[in-house]
Amino acid sequence: MEVMNKSDSHTISRIEPLERLRNLKHKKLIKIVTGIRRCGKSTVLEMFRDELLSDGVNIDQIIFINFEDYENKALRNPDLLYDYIKSRLTNKMNYIFLDEIQRVEKFPDVVDSLYIKDNVDLYLTGSNSSLLSSEIATLISGRYVEIKMLPFSFTEFVTATNQNKNLSAAYRQYVETSSFPYVLELLDTPQEINSYLEGIYNTILVKDIIDRKKIADTLVLKSVTQFLFDNIGSELSSKKLQTHLHPAEENQIPKQ
Repeated sequence: MEVMNKSDSHTISRIEPLERLRNLKHKKLIKIVTGIRRCGKSTVLEMFRDELLSDGVNIDQIIFINFEDYENKALRNPDLLYDYIKSRLTNKMNYIFLDEIQRVEKFPDVVDSLYIKDNVDLYLTGSNSSLLSSEIATLISGRYVEIKMLPFSFTEFVTATNQNKNLSAAYRQYVETSSFPYVLELLDTPQEINSYLEGIYNTILVKDIIDRKKIADTLVLKSVTQFLFDNIGSELSSKKLQTHLHPAEENQIPKQ
């Protein structure tokens, strides 16, 4: 695990997911990297792609598509995507990386068709909001292995910030600023970190929970979420939650 060059000074190797990708290379399985938004899934795929190139794999053997990139909007159409990839396949091993695959309509059909081809090594990423384990099992039954990712571990944070000699200070910073990789880019402007984290929180709450579950009463959800955050480490019960949501009703209950 090492700090990269200056242009990528806060991009460090992610030991566990990279090691699993190495171990699964050339295995006849669909490799799916999942995890919370902004935890570094795309970066891990890019690192693994760069490793392949360093190991002598020809650039023509690698197809890397990020479906969040507007330039690839047309490829979110499953027919166009399949035709595009098929036209680029070589007679050698082909390494196909499909980043944020859930943005593609009917993506399981494309993935299945690529999976059955010879000389195809297939890697996907998707956020937890769209590719939960139970849904992957339904969509791509028995043909995949899931690599679950989290943000930085403390060890990775220490390595990225070069604080090996002062672990106590590093831990305080790790707890206070969070483990999301991009936070490292904001350490020189700490006043911006909370705004960045708030943006991640709102995105997860609104897009991944409210929109996905079609929740009508968003104020109640936000209130419950804040209550849970405020009581981390404390015993909780439905009674406590009810009291938090309806304090007036609690005050009206006559004492015995």
